[in-house]
Amino acid sequence: MDTRFRFSSDPADIDHDLVHSWLSEQSYWAQGRPRATQEQAIDASLNYAVVDSGTGRQVAYARVVSDRATFAWLCDVFVDPSVRGLGVGVGLIDGAITELDALGLRRTVLSTRDAHGLYARFGFEPLDGSPRWMVRGAG
Repeated sequence: MDTRFRFSSDPADIDHDLVHSWLSEQSYWAQGRPRATQEQAIDASLNYAVVDSGTGRQVAYARVVSDRATFAWLCDVFVDPSVRGLGVGVGLIDGAITELDALGLRRTVLSTRDAHGLYARFGFEPLDGSPRWMVRGAG
């Protein structure tokens, strides 16, 4: 990831307005998601950001639903279009996976329409031939 960006798991780095805008207006999976629903999801999840070190502006987001013991679902991954191609997505997933690995989880799943190559770099594989679902640690 470009050195002007930093990974964060600090809840203070999550810009709730921006995340809601990205997901409810720009994502293909959460179009129209109500703000209250987004807030409830954030509150019940592990949340990760990539932040521009110079401006403090959040440029990427990911959320993980987990029991923090055996299983996790990586979801709501979004990178601001203005920084795509700068390694921000790689940095976001690397940071999240590092934090999840520290928990000793057996399995992490995700669903993607178009980022299979990114997730494969971190050990995710197609789940039972599914075109969207991927799994890491299928044991």
